[in-house]
Amino acid sequence: MSPADKKNIVEERKQLVNEVLDAYPEKAKKRRTKHLNVHEEGKSDCGVKSNVKSLPGVMTARGCAYAGSKGVVWGPIKDMIHISHGPVGCGYWSWSGRRNYYIGTTGVDSFGTMHFTSDFQERDIVFGGDKKLAKMITEIEELFPLNRGVSVQSECPIGLIGDDIEAVAKKASKDIGKPVIPARCEGFRGVSQSLGHHIANDAIRDWVFPAADKAHKENTLNYEQGPYDVAIIGDYNIGGDAWSSRILLEEIGLRVVAQWSGDGTLNEMMLTPKVKMNLIHCYRSMNYISRHMEEAYGIPWMEYNFFGPTKIAESLRAIAAKFDEKIQENAEKVIAKYQASTDAILEKYGHRLKGKTVALMVGGLRPRHVVPAFKDLGMELVSTGYEFGHNDDYKRTTNYIENGTIVYDDVTGYEFEQFVKGLKPDIVGAGIKEKYVFQKMGLPFRQMHSWDYSGPYHGYDGFAIFARDMDLAINNPSWKLIGTPWKKEEAPATTQAAKAKATA
Repeated sequence: MSPADKKNIVEERKQLVNEVLDAYPEKAKKRRTKHLNVHEEGKSDCGVKSNVKSLPGVMTARGCAYAGSKGVVWGPIKDMIHISHGPVGCGYWSWSGRRNYYIGTTGVDSFGTMHFTSDFQERDIVFGGDKKLAKMITEIEELFPLNRGVSVQSECPIGLIGDDIEAVAKKASKDIGKPVIPARCEGFRGVSQSLGHHIANDAIRDWVFPAADKAHKENTLNYEQGPYDVAIIGDYNIGGDAWSSRILLEEIGLRVVAQWSGDGTLNEMMLTPKVKMNLIHCYRSMNYISRHMEEAYGIPWMEYNFFGPTKIAESLRAIAAKFDEKIQENAEKVIAKYQASTDAILEKYGHRLKGKTVALMVGGLRPRHVVPAFKDLGMELVSTGYEFGHNDDYKRTTNYIENGTIVYDDVTGYEFEQFVKGLKPDIVGAGIKEKYVFQKMGLPFRQMHSWDYSGPYHGYDGFAIFARDMDLAINNPSWKLIGTPWKKEEAPATTQAAKAKATA
């Protein structure tokens, strides 16, 4: 593409952004302008403002701090019981909301899909819920004696009435002889679920690691440190993602002694301060604790990407480079081992997906990490953005996107629909809140928060599933029965013929 063509694409898409912004009142337009931009080749910044409060009165896809702590970081720790401390409403929506696969017997030694709430009533708001919380922890210990500990995830009213969950946690921990960890993740705190991730990380730092330090000192964890010990941090095992990643890391000769939160345990968290390296997949949710371990224990960390064969190979080589020649040689063998299956996937789906365009809007790492997997299939990204990204997320994103890509932060429902209508992508990847809007518009859609009940998508095995799912979504003949908004001008006869053909 010539420099003139590249410039034209940027200008056309800037015009689209301006047209979308024109619908707002002046004050709202001024605020939202800072959050929308078109990426220009060579720039190291996406040029969007992030991590600020959503604009009142618009549809945002963000969650709250409670969702970030309970739903993301703490919830998947399978052998602990996580109490939603507050009214049942918030807690209900945290129950088994994500597909964090785990191995264990639910209700005996694993509790990932069970829900525990203090079920606040009006009297608890008036008189406080400390006594109720203490009693609940005692009852939990009687009912589920094989639990390894408890976390207390505070909802909005707890912060408003001033319950002292830290004092309750300290006393309860002595009473039951197990960790009781408070997380002050009231939903009104911060601007999105991102603060909840940070709060949860700080709870691990302040309540889990001191106990781990003591246990390591007293040699009560029964752990012998090895030269290739690593921890997978920030992989939530959506549809089995962490398992796919672990297979590859162990195939190159590393020993994964901890993975959290997906299929993770309290014991694995306590082992982590002794590993040789932390491998972080979701940078946004777990960089805080990784940085702490680097400062406190001298453990290096690195972000890796196991979406698509290109990034898998690149990440395996980068990880292996931190170890000796044995691991480096193994990495090359593993990459070569999967080359044939990768070639077969590309041969099967490449011609069906090449040139298809994608619009993304997700949370965590996905707005950038999944881009190479699409590129491996010959697909093109036209827009992307984060629900709750920070400036450093957008800087990292510039390494993944092409010239002319529209970038949006905390995109509103109206903006997203208008961008899709203007860009006319072949498929949209976003969350459950957006799914049915675009499907009713006649657009193929994939739910990219939890893989639309599919997965895993990480690793070589996951790439095969990813390619299949994109093909199933885009090339499903049922879309011929529904006209997208920009195809409404089709002649009725043509539409009827397409319907007849699809029905036949």
